[in-house]
Amino acid sequence: MISSVEQQAVDAAITSRRSIRAYLPTPVAREDIEQILRVAGRAPSGSNTQPWKVYVLQGERKQQLSAAILAAHNDPAQAALHKEEYAYYPLAWVAPYVDRRRKVGWDLYALLGLTREDKAGMAAQHGKNYAFFGAPVGLIFTIDRVMAQGSWLDYGMFLQSIMVAARARGLDTCPQAAFTQYHRIIAEQLALPEGETVVCGMALGVADLSKIENSLSTERMAPQEFVKFVE
Repeated sequence: MISSVEQQAVDAAITSRRSIRAYLPTPVAREDIEQILRVAGRAPSGSNTQPWKVYVLQGERKQQLSAAILAAHNDPAQAALHKEEYAYYPLAWVAPYVDRRRKVGWDLYALLGLTREDKAGMAAQHGKNYAFFGAPVGLIFTIDRVMAQGSWLDYGMFLQSIMVAARARGLDTCPQAAFTQYHRIIAEQLALPEGETVVCGMALGVADLSKIENSLSTERMAPQEFVKFVE
């Protein structure tokens, strides 16, 4: 049996998770990183395939990867040469998903004082993804290309487990699909085996709560909006 105190702790770790977009330079101990990944490794996967692979970047190696990606991102001609290896978002947007996407985007930009006309400001904010928003730890996740859709579903549970385990230790995260556009640069920088593809990145560290972007609170549907009890 799990106690009410344990239940509350689990619930708090899940519900306090947010995508944090500015971090303090406070180092994260390697022991904490290893424990987070060890706990997350208990995530379920079909036939126990455990399809996840993780590259942990800190210090100079993280800076080198960020610099290489930003050099391409900040050059429109170079950026145009880089395409995602898989479609994260739908090719054709429909309501209500496009409405939710637009709202969270404009809510963030409003906090930052960015208007629709400030294309340079929005591009600069997007570019912060590639510096892991200043987090001391950057994670890059890959999967073998031979794995199919079911393993990608498993991967999502693994990523969520990392984010919840981080919260249990007072740390914050931001999962980042933005890295997928520059998978070729990542493959070169990290010497990825030919059979691996980039799933996403993730920032890990201590949130800088003085930054306005970290005050963003995204809306969530009430259960009655997405649940049907079939009795």
